[in-house]
Amino acid sequence: MRRYLTLFCLLSVLCFSAVSAERQISLKINGLSGDLYNNVEAYLSSIPQSDYSPRLRFRARIEDNISQALQALGYYHPVISFEYDQENSEIQADVEPGPPTYIDSADIQLTGEARSDEDFIRLVENSRLKKGEILNHEDYEQLKSGLQSLALERGYFNGTFAENRLEILADENLARVVLHFNSGIRYRFGQTIMVGSQIDPERVASLQTYRPGDPYLVSKVGEFNQRLASTDWFASVLVEPDLSHLDTQRDLPMNVTLTPASKNQIETGLGYSTDVGPEVLLKWNKPWFNNRGHSFSSRFSLSEPEQVVSASYKIPLEDVLNQYYQIQYGLKRVDNLDTQSIESNLSLERHWRLSNGWHRTIFTRYLIENYEQGDLDDVGQFVLPGITFTRTRIRGKRLLTWGDKETLTLEYGNENFHSETDILRIQAGTSWIRTYNDRHRGLLRLDGGANLVDDFSQVSPSLRFFAGGDNSIRGYGYESISPRDASGSRSGAKYLATASLEYQYNLYGNWWGALFYDYGDAFNDTPDWKRGTGFGVRWVSPIGPVRLDFAWGLDTTPGDEFQIHFTLGPEL
Repeated sequence: MRRYLTLFCLLSVLCFSAVSAERQISLKINGLSGDLYNNVEAYLSSIPQSDYSPRLRFRARIEDNISQALQALGYYHPVISFEYDQENSEIQADVEPGPPTYIDSADIQLTGEARSDEDFIRLVENSRLKKGEILNHEDYEQLKSGLQSLALERGYFNGTFAENRLEILADENLARVVLHFNSGIRYRFGQTIMVGSQIDPERVASLQTYRPGDPYLVSKVGEFNQRLASTDWFASVLVEPDLSHLDTQRDLPMNVTLTPASKNQIETGLGYSTDVGPEVLLKWNKPWFNNRGHSFSSRFSLSEPEQVVSASYKIPLEDVLNQYYQIQYGLKRVDNLDTQSIESNLSLERHWRLSNGWHRTIFTRYLIENYEQGDLDDVGQFVLPGITFTRTRIRGKRLLTWGDKETLTLEYGNENFHSETDILRIQAGTSWIRTYNDRHRGLLRLDGGANLVDDFSQVSPSLRFFAGGDNSIRGYGYESISPRDASGSRSGAKYLATASLEYQYNLYGNWWGALFYDYGDAFNDTPDWKRGTGFGVRWVSPIGPVRLDFAWGLDTTPGDEFQIHFTLGPEL
């Protein structure tokens, strides 16, 4: 008889396991809403659904988790009952949270120099630990950790709790909070001791965000660290207070440990776009040229229509990060459509990074260009003083979720001062990116330019305007939109006006679909507006956004309406 009973039990377990495997058991919580329900859900999420069972042991586990979740929000007397719906394989937990626990008293005291510190006073005042409020354990922990964090941020390195406890009178549904925080003294910045710098110490010290004797503030330390890293002079930067002097002095020495960046840095790369085809890149940089922090950079870019060699020498001024001189030289050869030219540019520049986010540059550049363009075969030279304003604001890393970029450049050349003709050049542009609800992105781009000139026939090709291509009006070839001369060759334009509107939708993961409409023209007198439209795919790759567009030029020559555009690189 015992053998049959054992066999029956074994078969019952096997049958139950088979049924369970076929149908997973679910759990439903009744009787709760709002924060109580959400907190219970959070606690129960630690239990995998594969562990769900109608057995008493599982019910006890669920009851324990629910009780802990409710106690965290001040409910210490819940009543919990269970029902198992075998037909639907569902466990229902009916929960009555019971009466809440109220704060009977909140004894929160600040002693030491923090008692008159407005940040500490504000932190205590904004806490929800007040008499008559329902107890929430998180409020207690947040205030406790907040006092400790604020002490470290503001230089109260000896801060400690004289008393900290949360008393629960469960039978009375009352709680008593006791937090007595003794901050001690607030330490100050002492002298800065630098080790490992290859740059003149005075120049490095000019980047400091504090002075000896200023009250300690960790944000000032972080800002100094960031400013040092932004110079590109150093491979590693560490700024920290010397806490070994806590017992002997209020002014703490600041230790700055620096490791010089490699004096020569070489980068190589390959690129591709439908505008210029395959492109080979080589960069050679010297982030520090001497102990004054001067730097040198150069760039070589080779593609079929354009070959560019450029170099720049940067001389930082007293405000190292925000003001500097720069000497730049570039040599560019162009063989594209109806234009063949070799241009040489030498510019002297003065830069300011302004506090409102704008970057202002005053410059003078000397341009010599030997060119053939349609009927023209000439050598032009221009001396062009000018000013540029730029500003870029972005959020996001590989994919921008928000951003805008504005540029404005004015240049002037005079026939009496080594220019072929009197000319005033104006270029402006703005680009916007906005994201809605994580899955929808909108891009807007506007670009314009004007050559106000006495004799346009004397203007070199690099100063003229062309439209069309990957980053202009899609559906048209690179710089294919232009007025034409008597021979039918593209001659470049006096004016430029283009606009682009694009909508993107997140298809899956890092893949986006896009719809776009481009509009504009490069013209001399009256615009003959060109339209381009199409769709595309965007991939947020590890090295940046990749864009593939299928575009139709609505106003192009019949037979050339369709263009494929492929680009790799930032959208702003």
